[in-house]
Amino acid sequence: MPKTTRRYWNPLWPANRDAWQAVPGLEGIAEQLTLSIDAKTGEYTRLTRFVPGADTTPFGGKRHVYLEEVFVVSGRLYDAACDLWLEAGHYASRPPGELHGPFKTDTGCVVLEISFPNRCG
Repeated sequence: MPKTTRRYWNPLWPANRDAWQAVPGLEGIAEQLTLSIDAKTGEYTRLTRFVPGADTTPFGGKRHVYLEEVFVVSGRLYDAACDLWLEAGHYASRPPGELHGPFKTDTGCVVLEISFPNRCG
């Protein structure tokens, strides 16, 4: 089955505020909105929104066994693993196993994630 589809809508509009869900374990500092998902492969496209002042330092960095692409849509996000402020427009294609985070933001940010959980290595 291919990824789900939805034609032309704006998840950033205030009218779509209730579509966002808290990121498990990061309640109050980060929300996510899955834009599309393939139920068979687990591949997904998602937005993650961090509130101003969010800091995931207590949770440490993370790695996963699959490829992930990220694009900073708005705001800025500090990635401690690479000691870099990621600004709107930054893109990364993270190979399996790459450490990323912990993260913090002073202004808040929205990040587009495209993940491929069943394409390990």
